[in-house]
Amino acid sequence: MRFLRHSLVGLFLLSLTAGLLVYAGHLVTQAVQDSMSREPPARERRERVFAVNVETAQERTVTPVLSAFGEIRSRRTLEIRARVGGALVELARGFEDGGEVSKGQLLARVDPADAKAALDRARTDLMDARAETREAERALELAKDELAAARDQQDLRERAYKRQKDLQDRGVGTQASVETAELAAAQARQAVLSRRQAVAQAEARVDQAETRLARARIDVAEAERRLADTRITAGFDGTLSDVSVVEGGLVSPNERLGRLVDPDALEVAFRVSTGRYARLLGDDGTLIDAPVTVTLDVDGVELVARGTLSRDSAAVGEGQTGRRLYARLDRAPGFKPGDFVKVEIDEPELSNVVRLPSSALGPDGDVLVLGSENRLESVQVELLRRQGDDILVRATALDGREVVTKRSPLLGAGVKVRPLRQDHGAARAREGGEAAMLDLSAERRARLVDFIRRSPEMPEDVKARLLAQLEQRRVPARMVRRLEGRMGG
Repeated sequence: MRFLRHSLVGLFLLSLTAGLLVYAGHLVTQAVQDSMSREPPARERRERVFAVNVETAQERTVTPVLSAFGEIRSRRTLEIRARVGGALVELARGFEDGGEVSKGQLLARVDPADAKAALDRARTDLMDARAETREAERALELAKDELAAARDQQDLRERAYKRQKDLQDRGVGTQASVETAELAAAQARQAVLSRRQAVAQAEARVDQAETRLARARIDVAEAERRLADTRITAGFDGTLSDVSVVEGGLVSPNERLGRLVDPDALEVAFRVSTGRYARLLGDDGTLIDAPVTVTLDVDGVELVARGTLSRDSAAVGEGQTGRRLYARLDRAPGFKPGDFVKVEIDEPELSNVVRLPSSALGPDGDVLVLGSENRLESVQVELLRRQGDDILVRATALDGREVVTKRSPLLGAGVKVRPLRQDHGAARAREGGEAAMLDLSAERRARLVDFIRRSPEMPEDVKARLLAQLEQRRVPARMVRRLEGRMGG
């Protein structure tokens, strides 16, 4: 009985558990069906607003700057060559690379012994020619005197012949006397002819002596020139470079000893595209006298020089494109021929243009401006120039509008934005802050000069260039900022 009772209780509990499981499954199934058949509640959608940086567009007259890279050259360079060959017996103390020389200074001397001997021989020949000329002139005078005497004798003989002829006609003289007088007159005429020949020979001798004298003078002048060619002097004030000789060495005629460069007559040569070259032409088709700024980056500090566009090359050059231009520099302390520099040329002014960051221009040539209710509008613009990270554009009804300075794929016409307005000083800094020049006080200038001279890490040539730049009245602001940044001030 006990076993039966326990069995029935277990069976009952099993049935109850199975029933509960079936009921629970039914509840879950019903809940899932209710949830799937129920419509979700409608949510309220909100418009997305993007934060954008905007800048007020201002139309103004701007001078575009054309940038290029070029090389510093000297407009006045002289190759120092030996005009005669021989041994170098003398070299100037400053005849070395980087040596400063003045006009007319003796740089080197070739052994003048042979040239002096040739000059002495030429002068001796000149003395002989002069003596020969004097002797020929005296011989000509004597020949002329002898001719005059022969003519006098001819006159006497002619008169004697006429007298004997007259006596014969009167019957007083004889035929023999007349013939003798006639023979004497003929001999006198023959003597005059001989004396005339002597005078002609004397005159020819004088001409030959004068020709010999002229040749002797030419030989003396040539010998003097050859002697002078043994002295090698500086043609102008400048700096020596590429010196390749030593005292006592042998040089051949026309051998190059070095180069003389005028450091104050510098120019910069650079190449631009044909399109940019066209912007620098005037109405008459000639190159304009555009201002040029040359910048040399020296160990993080910039040297600046200014000049004027002077000329362009006559031909493009084989394998080249564009145009090669040259600009003459006014005063360029610290610059040397061969320096690789950045060149900035001021183009003709553009009126009614707006300067914006290049990131404000869209791929379709439009910009986004702030409209009513802070919604964006698209405005087509004409791209005139690219100036580094900025652009110069022109469009109608853009002046005074707020322009989005940085585009993104999420922005477009009709999108509502939250404008973040920036200071106008940023735009002004883009226009000319990098090329600003400063007037330093005497104390500030002296502090910079002292820092440069005491800097152990700065090379000597860099120090010389920076000190030369600080000697100018106006100094580049960027250079001052970098130096003072190193000083910690």
